[in-house]
Amino acid sequence: MTTKDFTANVISATKVVPDGNFKTSKASGVWDINEALDLIKGGNWPNAANIDPAAFVDALFSTFLYDGTGSNLEINNGIDLSGSGGLVWVKRRNGSDGHWLVDTERGLNKSLQSHSAAANNTNSDQIVSFDSDGFTLGNRNEGQNYSGLPYVSWTFRKQPKFFDIVTYTGNGNTNRTISHSLGSVPGMIIVKKTNAAKNWYIYHRGAHASNSGNYYGVLNLTEVFYENTNIWGANPTSSVFTVQGNDENNGDGESYVAYLFAHNNDDGGFGEPGDQDIIKCGTYTGNNSTTGPVIDLGFEPQWIFIKHIDSGGGGGDSSFIFDNMRGVATGGGDPSLSPNAAQDEQNASNDMLDFNASGFQLKRANSNVNGDSKNYIYMAIRRGGMQTPTAASDVFEATAMSSSSLANTGFAVDMSIDSVRASSSSNFINDRLRGSGVYMNTDGTTAEQTGGSREFDSNQGVIYTSAFTGINWAWKRARGYFDIVAYSGTGSNRTVAHNLGVAPEMMWVRGRDDSYNWSVYHSATGNTKYLELDGNGGANTASASYWQETDPTSSVFSVGNRSSLNRSGENFIAYLFATATGVSKVGSFSHTNGSTTDVDCGFTGDTPSFVLLKRYNTTGSWVVFDSARGIVAGNDSFLKLDTTDAETTGNDVIDPLSGGFQVASGFLATGDWIFYAIAATS
Repeated sequence: MTTKDFTANVISATKVVPDGNFKTSKASGVWDINEALDLIKGGNWPNAANIDPAAFVDALFSTFLYDGTGSNLEINNGIDLSGSGGLVWVKRRNGSDGHWLVDTERGLNKSLQSHSAAANNTNSDQIVSFDSDGFTLGNRNEGQNYSGLPYVSWTFRKQPKFFDIVTYTGNGNTNRTISHSLGSVPGMIIVKKTNAAKNWYIYHRGAHASNSGNYYGVLNLTEVFYENTNIWGANPTSSVFTVQGNDENNGDGESYVAYLFAHNNDDGGFGEPGDQDIIKCGTYTGNNSTTGPVIDLGFEPQWIFIKHIDSGGGGGDSSFIFDNMRGVATGGGDPSLSPNAAQDEQNASNDMLDFNASGFQLKRANSNVNGDSKNYIYMAIRRGGMQTPTAASDVFEATAMSSSSLANTGFAVDMSIDSVRASSSSNFINDRLRGSGVYMNTDGTTAEQTGGSREFDSNQGVIYTSAFTGINWAWKRARGYFDIVAYSGTGSNRTVAHNLGVAPEMMWVRGRDDSYNWSVYHSATGNTKYLELDGNGGANTASASYWQETDPTSSVFSVGNRSSLNRSGENFIAYLFATATGVSKVGSFSHTNGSTTDVDCGFTGDTPSFVLLKRYNTTGSWVVFDSARGIVAGNDSFLKLDTTDAETTGNDVIDPLSGGFQVASGFLATGDWIFYAIAATS
């Protein structure tokens, strides 16, 4: 056997996962030589569906919102706690019940509270099982599962280069090293004595510029970081951390738990390409401005912990947690919870910070997160959706609404469009980045409005304040399929970063603060043309002020100085769509009225769940079909995104076709058409 053959055979039977070990390969058992070479050269993963789930942040961390029931309640968040171990952190959102932390190392009946120095609480009915897809709450009302009250849970799974838990018994020795399995140098460590009352002590890699390891913070108090050589001693390594001979973290015969959080620095090894970071621990200095520091993480966060660390904190030195499930609205309110306090959510109407495609920016002038010349530490966790979807049902759902107020998708929705079917009404578009209750219309130029009746549920879909008769189309962000970008205009030619992971083939872009048309880029019309989502016109010739006559790439798209795309100081939103094999298809076709046209989308057999059509060589509306209302071999119902028209019925426009759809012979006009289709979801 040649060396080449041997290498190919070995790699065909193995794959790399973030802990650096080789594990069994995809179900088919063999990668061909080209796939193997891609892996060797650090290219894209051959098949995302067959990568170990631990490669993706979705399997390692979850923010899950729920309403208590007062009885056993399964929380299915996709995190394997029974097999891998981890930490569950629960907080009631609207009251003074405290933070409760339960982990697999101390066991089900032991809980700690991050706002309290108290020892382990012993309860048998708060979390009754760690499951392969989450955890199950017991019937304990206090703090975790009171009937009808809203809660947030944050779940961290143990995984090299992400998170680890260590329990140990102190021995009173100085410079004692404690082994851990994080597999990288920790970015932050939190230690708590468990058998008696003692504060929570924090190590953070960026607590001070000297990074000497001799600085500590206290999680449960509003205190700055202090220098003290009797707490940590030497900086941690990839295999140990050091404690001193004191009661805080190494008292003789005392019991402790340590939570270790990694810091990826272009060495995480996660994601579909296998070269992505998912957690960062860093620092910044505030400027007391609404245009505060911009923090480059190299990824869009979903969860951030922030704490002021030096003197002169003004309103106090609390720590704060923000997450995108409770809401970090770009340009809107950002509810926070403080690990050191039992109080309810704060800052719900204050714009504290914005998440962006490559990090976050502080937006409020205050001492809590952005005091003038004040120093802060942070820990940030990457947003999910790092993998290309393999099933449309994971990322899209069309729901025909009638007597229900819930569009039940079964996933956390990132964008939705809804329309009334029976009467004239606008089409409303909402997204998680701009926040619940914030909407625009696809059929008009009115600026962004607030007070809408739609709310994004963490786990189920879109909730309406009352029963709604119409249609809801819902998307989840995912690599290679769909992304959303919020950005501020500069008035000058620039690129805008995105996390689609591939070059977008269609983009809808709109200014949020004023009356603008929707500008649409489509790969079929190219970078010298544009369409308008709110109009039925054909493709217009675009000057360089639109797309700079430059196609988007896998990491950025280009805009010129046109006001509707990049006016200085204005806020913009962009929706990016791509072809994900077997899930979605962006394309074009030519059609002659009187003949049928087969459109192959590369789907497997079934009728598409969503089809959007637009004639672009001349006028034609943006016409939408979906499986919830029926795509059949006969008359189809459709709505138009560019008008307030009621649903049109009684016309045979498209028919089912294995792998795609067929344009019927007698309705669509002769011309060139663009389309966007999504595969069947059931």
